[in-house]
Amino acid sequence: MKTPAFTDRELDIMSVLWRRGSGSVAEVRDTLGESVAYTTILKILQILEEKGAVRHEAEGRAYRYFPVVQPQEAGGNALARILEKIFDGSAELLLTQLVADRNIPPRELARMRKLLEGMEEEDE
Repeated sequence: MKTPAFTDRELDIMSVLWRRGSGSVAEVRDTLGESVAYTTILKILQILEEKGAVRHEAEGRAYRYFPVVQPQEAGGNALARILEKIFDGSAELLLTQLVADRNIPPRELARMRKLLEGMEEEDE
């Protein structure tokens, strides 16, 4: 199954579910900490369920929603869209933007280098 594309608000809600593991409409609304109507959160969760991104289980009179799509899947999909739409398909420009003006810890930089070197060796 192809990972669905998410709107900004859908991604906000998915992010809550990924962090918490699950959530009711009220819990998602409280976690977002914004003045978003309960019915808006409910409708978006229903849309996400139609997309196959979440599932629900009855919990008393309410439903508890669980993420079906993993963050890595959604991240890859979103990153591919950004790569094409903003960076014209250039991974180099995307990488430059990701690391420019950021204080990346040396261990993380070393892991990035190792990953890039491993990809380079595969191409040889």
